[in-house]
Parts: sequence; structure tokens; C-alpha cells
Amino acid sequence: MNPSLHFVFGTHPDHGFVATASLELTPHLADWFLTRVQFEPIPGDAGLYRLTDPGRDGRRRTRQAVNDLRRHGYTVHADIALDPAQSAGPSTPALPNGLSERRSRIAQAAGRSSQGRTVPITSAPSVRTVPPVPDYTPTVRLRSPTTGLSR
Repeated sequence: MNPSLHFVFGTHPDHGFVATASLELTPHLADWFLTRVQFEPIPGDAGLYRLTDPGRDGRRRTRQAVNDLRRHGYTVHADIALDPAQSAGPSTPALPNGLSERRSRIAQAAGRSSQGRTVPITSAPSVRTVPPVPDYTPTVRLRSPTTGLSR
């Protein structure tokens, strides 16, 4: 194994999708990462891990594991079919459900609506007037505390 690699992914005739870690990583760390991306240790093969439940979209899940480990900064080698950087993913046909056409009609109707438009101001805004000054001086009477403590 190349010493600059951290993980290697491939296929095995008996175990399906498998992965192994480099000796640069401690076994505990390699085990932690591989179990987090849905791989389990193979009993009897030290350092070799297999994908749990490979019949449930195994190729996509293995490609996702390769992608996740690379995003964490690890160097990963994978077979061409399992490497998202070297091969195109399986095509998923778009099912026509009319949703895009409906969204398009809604967007066009929203563009024609006058509800969101601002109404242009045709008159000057009203000016707030200041109240007139009174002719007299108001008298304010304050009570002085007679007894007790002030609050």
C-alpha cells in the first residue's frame, strides 16, 4: 500500500465492498472512521472491513464513504467504479410529476401580480405641525413629603 494513502476501497469476491486503512493510521482511529461510514470489521481478516448490508444500494453508499473521508482531508484510493472523482454516478431518471411545470406557472403568475408592487407616491407626504405655544404659563404644584421615608 502506498504510504501516502490513508484508506483503500475496492470489491472482494466473497465480502462485496471492502475497505482497509493504512498503517499510518492507528487501528482505533481507522476502526472509528470506517464504522462511521457503515463498514464493519471482517472476523479473521485483520484490518479488512466490509460494507454493512451491501445489497441495499452498496455502490452508492461506498462512493459516499469515499467522498466523506476525502472531505475530512484523508487520502483515499478507490476502484474506478467506486470513486466519485473518476466516474459518473449512477444516473437517476427524473420522474415527470408536473412539479416543475406547476412551479413555472406560479412564478409567472407572481410576476404579473400587483400585490407585491409598490404604489408610486403622487402627493407630497403630510407635514406634521407643531402645536402652538400657550399664552399662559402652566402652574405645577408639587407635594412635599410630610412624614415617612421618601420612596
